[in-house]
Amino acid sequence: MKFFVDTADIGDIRELAESGLLDGVTTNPSLIHKSGRNFLEVVKEIADLVPGPVSAEVVATDHDEMMREAEILRKLADNIAVKVPLTLDGLKACRALTGDGTMVNVTLCFTANQALLAAKAGASFISPFVGRHDDIGFDGMEIISDIRIIYDNYDFATEILVASIRHPVHILQSAKIGADVITAPPAVIRQLFKHPLTDRGLEGFAADWAKTGQSIG
Repeated sequence: MKFFVDTADIGDIRELAESGLLDGVTTNPSLIHKSGRNFLEVVKEIADLVPGPVSAEVVATDHDEMMREAEILRKLADNIAVKVPLTLDGLKACRALTGDGTMVNVTLCFTANQALLAAKAGASFISPFVGRHDDIGFDGMEIISDIRIIYDNYDFATEILVASIRHPVHILQSAKIGADVITAPPAVIRQLFKHPLTDRGLEGFAADWAKTGQSIG
């Protein structure tokens, strides 16, 4: 499973990229706003830092304007995935862009039927929002299971990119279902490294080693 980080913070992206575990980045207008920087400059810097897909979202809602914005975004770098909303105009833009060789991430997906439409439109990635479903009392992971079954039934090439991840359990469940990609905030990805027994074990090893009075090298 590929790991994307959902942020526009260059420091966080650089740190995770240096770990060798980061496969891509997703951004959105809200994340760019939090960075306080110029949108195009931030996206270009991220794309230069990470060799994998970097999702940059259009803000237009009509097809013609989406295509105009997409043209600007995809010229920033070869690894840009243009992010479009799951609307009729968004899917029309998706079809046109993927037909021209551009990666497209279709976002704001909340049903398996929507995901089916995105796959038929040729989306490179579909982004179902599991956390937002959980927020209103539904099990967001059920959608991931349904999409996985549908995509496998018809050998769709669209990758399931689980988004709106709230905690490490969402990542575990995504991996068990067979999602292709997860995108999570830096804090959630860092939680994957943490376990009290790991910390306790390291403390014990360090204490025992100190008693030997030895050093390596």
